[in-house]
Amino acid sequence: MKRLIATALCAVSTLITVSAVAADTDALRKKAMDPKVAKTERIDAIKAMYPEMLNEDGSIPVRRICVWDIAGKNGPIYGAAVDQAAQLLEWGVTVELDAYTSESVLTEELKAGMCDAALFTGLRARLFNRYTGTIDAIGAVPGRDHMKLLMQAITSPKNADRMLDGQYVVMGYAPMGAAYIFVNDRKINTLAKAAGKRVAVLDYDLVQAEMVSQIGANPVPTALVNAGTKFNNKNVDVLAAPLAAYQIMELYKGLGDNGGIVDYPFSQITLQLVGRADKFPNELAQLVREDFLTRFDKIEKLVKAQEGEIPEQYWIDIPPADKAEYQVMMQEARIQLRDRGYYDGDMLKLQRKVRCKFEPGHFECANPVE
Repeated sequence: MKRLIATALCAVSTLITVSAVAADTDALRKKAMDPKVAKTERIDAIKAMYPEMLNEDGSIPVRRICVWDIAGKNGPIYGAAVDQAAQLLEWGVTVELDAYTSESVLTEELKAGMCDAALFTGLRARLFNRYTGTIDAIGAVPGRDHMKLLMQAITSPKNADRMLDGQYVVMGYAPMGAAYIFVNDRKINTLAKAAGKRVAVLDYDLVQAEMVSQIGANPVPTALVNAGTKFNNKNVDVLAAPLAAYQIMELYKGLGDNGGIVDYPFSQITLQLVGRADKFPNELAQLVREDFLTRFDKIEKLVKAQEGEIPEQYWIDIPPADKAEYQVMMQEARIQLRDRGYYDGDMLKLQRKVRCKFEPGHFECANPVE
């Protein structure tokens, strides 16, 4: 009987200890996730939650962040990453930055654990988190104000759990501007006229190739690093790219005298920072996500500066009736890709709510299907 009582008391004591630890952890997490709490206090709470991640002296180990920039260390993306690293240093997080001109190499090194985090396009980020990877969905975010509101919504601590997906955590997202359709022949101003034409698609994304084939066009697998070269050398007739590519990739060479840019945004492109969750706990990632959001306007100005001035002659005007048709077509494509598990349904639903906030009289608001 005494042994039984002793065992029971021991079990009760253990339960009390476990409950106390859980309560303490919950209190620390609440502090770490509260934007109203000072950054230094939030960092201290994170350190208390994850002592196993710290050095013996209590400092945070150096983390290696791999940055994709088509121009390497001389590019604007790498330059922005240097500013972000300075902010992390203020929080006691020291990072080493490495520049990559190849997204595919960077992606594989993140998977292999050679990078603690990677900054690359949202199209790549979809491989690690479908929720944020759907931000770049075709036609889902019409403009700058829509994007800012969307990013404000998903940066809320209430949304933090969605940033975790297996062993990876999304640590931030930034606007890269809208992607437009570049064509080497101005006559290719509708989907029907793209039939039989060679269209650049990402070489790692089979679904893109399928979508292009469905409209009767010929998909040409392409990496970001050589997409501009293929367009300029007439190896592809159609290329979706951000406006900054006009200067950076010298797409004016491919446009020539007969080409143009369809004056209707195809999608909004993002940069996303994805880290390994065993190196960056979600509470620390939340701090970084909030910092990304404060830089939205600054980053957008940098993107605009990279776009420069595009000659008026290249713009291909789209009649209002055709734009409405494009909207329906893009919605149908998003639904199809959602049903195939390519896009995240919750993100599409949130994007639809954002669109309807700005245009409540739009047809999709009265009869929502996303």
